[in-house]
Amino acid sequence: MPRVLLLLPTTTYRTEAFVGAAQRLGVDVTIGSEKPSTLTKLNPTALLTLRFDDPAHAAHQAAEFSAKHPIDAVVPVDSQVVTVGAAICESLGLHHNSVESIAAAQDKHRTRQVFEQAGVPSPEYRLCSLDDNRGALANGIKYPCVVKPLTLSASQGVIRADNAEEFIQAVGRLETILKREHDAPPASDTSADGRAQSQVQSPESSRQFLVEQFVGGPEVALEGMLTRGELRLLALFDKPDPLDGPFFEETIYVTPSRLAAKVQEEIAQCAAQAARTLGLTEGPIHAELRLAKDGPSVIEVNARSIGGLCSRALRFGTGMSLEELIIRHALEEDFELPERQRQAAGVMMIPVPRAGRLVEVRSLDEAKAATGIEDVVISAHLGQRLVPLPEGSRYLGFIFARADSPQAVEAALRESHSKLEFAIEPTVDCIREDSRTSLSDRSTEAV
Repeated sequence: MPRVLLLLPTTTYRTEAFVGAAQRLGVDVTIGSEKPSTLTKLNPTALLTLRFDDPAHAAHQAAEFSAKHPIDAVVPVDSQVVTVGAAICESLGLHHNSVESIAAAQDKHRTRQVFEQAGVPSPEYRLCSLDDNRGALANGIKYPCVVKPLTLSASQGVIRADNAEEFIQAVGRLETILKREHDAPPASDTSADGRAQSQVQSPESSRQFLVEQFVGGPEVALEGMLTRGELRLLALFDKPDPLDGPFFEETIYVTPSRLAAKVQEEIAQCAAQAARTLGLTEGPIHAELRLAKDGPSVIEVNARSIGGLCSRALRFGTGMSLEELIIRHALEEDFELPERQRQAAGVMMIPVPRAGRLVEVRSLDEAKAATGIEDVVISAHLGQRLVPLPEGSRYLGFIFARADSPQAVEAALRESHSKLEFAIEPTVDCIREDSRTSLSDRSTEAV
């Protein structure tokens, strides 16, 4: 029976989905995590503690383990472990993305450089430092622009500026966010979609940030699978809520896309070009693109599948989950990749309405009972401190819907969300946090 090493950070949302998929496929599973478990002594082959912060060391650990218990596939489930996964695959002689390609995809500045050199459509950019003269920078920037940290994720720290004054304010706000992330304990939590919030950076790079030209137009998310460099499109999600700033909080994803077939093909071709340019060749990719007036523009390409619990919206063939598909592909099983998802489905990432401490979730049963709704999952726990974007990076939970059309899915998600009420208690630190925002609708007890 083949053995799969699942790289599962302790803070990921995705343990249940991947372990369940492996069990349905009938494969042996070893869970690789960064923290030891007392259960390891009961079943030494089921758990393997790895140094996620040291890919070379983790690869050595996995190779020693595989010498006694052969590993046939490695599946990293989140961005924070894809580099470790590549290093382990290299040591075991398994098909994998190179460590260099993963590094290029995870570094936003390097990604922009690679795209620019290869002619991949993407936003104009400029690498800046928090130590630069901000007035001088502001006078040399094309507006509207987007101020963006190099490594944070889930739109944390991403702020639009339409003029010099807003730019200087945005940079100051980003500096505060980066300082807090830098001062946070090493075992930091992950973001709303399971992606790592931060990566180890040099002192110089930790002071750097990108300024990108804002690209107008609708945004889409692409889910695909790479096999020896060839991209197969699995799903294309529309994002019906406009993402125009000043912050970029994602909410609704709906598939199949309502865009014209020709436009969808252009998006797929653009994403494939971006993946090739980065050097990605194997496994799942998740890409974000904007539809500018002159065609698709790549915002980012990640060597991972869609984050958080969002994959629950996807079903392939006779019901295969995305996680089953990823494991089978990693095992190099001889099977035909399914056609892209055709059934209308969607997910809503429930946004944090304001800063404070979560006291109560009201009308959850009514939200679940809305027509077309499959489930409503509140991932935030009572008593949890909530921080909206751009300082925060987590959502309150997820709403899932299926219906006869994308329009009906979107309507179901909105109806379900409208029934939910969140009682949020202000705290001293959260009031101070909230006072820095320009939003004025965060004063009620329940939103």
